[in-house]
Amino acid sequence: MAHPLVTQLRFGRSELVRCLEGVPAEDAVRRVLPMNCISWIVGHMASQEQAYWVLVAQGRLVVPGLHDLVGYGKPASTPPLDEMWAAWRTITQAADEYLDTLTTELLQTHLVWKGGPRPESIGTMVHRNTYHYWYHTGEAHAIRDMLGHPNLPEFVGDMSQALYHPE
Repeated sequence: MAHPLVTQLRFGRSELVRCLEGVPAEDAVRRVLPMNCISWIVGHMASQEQAYWVLVAQGRLVVPGLHDLVGYGKPASTPPLDEMWAAWRTITQAADEYLDTLTTELLQTHLVWKGGPRPESIGTMVHRNTYHYWYHTGEAHAIRDMLGHPNLPEFVGDMSQALYHPE
């Protein structure tokens, strides 16, 4: 069974997926300034997960070039939605290999990158990743609203897969 923090991260992921269900490819690359586009959001979240849970935690890179396209601080881009979903699926699957190993004890430790410990504990990084999903899910919902998409999902959705369980 996954650690409760990992369960919450996965629920945050599922809410982004639910928010973006049915978005047409042509709308996914439209920018409502000053925000980035929806496809960028998908790739951006994949980029963070790759950096944290695949590159730093496992020493692997499964989608090269993604950070340069949609990483923090990089110029705005409008990548194709299908490519960003493919990257997201590949990366979250690789990330889950690491996330499934987390325990309460490990969450209190720090990953090592470039010879030194990361400033935040693994647990805090899971929190940051989860909250990042919620931020961009709200942003994506607002973009969809501004683009005139009807019948948007209400938040927060079905929590049956993210029920509270004590550690």
